[in-house]
Amino acid sequence: METATVLNISIAVFLMAITALSIYTAFGPPSKQLSDPFEDHED
Repeated sequence: METATVLNISIAVFLMAITALSIYTAFGPPSKQLSDPFEDHED
């Protein structure tokens, strides 16, 4: 394979992994531990 092709595939896989991790953190089981700063400081 060409170097540019390998680099493009690597970057695409990295971006998809970061996106999947972000979605899992935001909506999956770890989201129960997240706090809402707006609810914490209600007036």
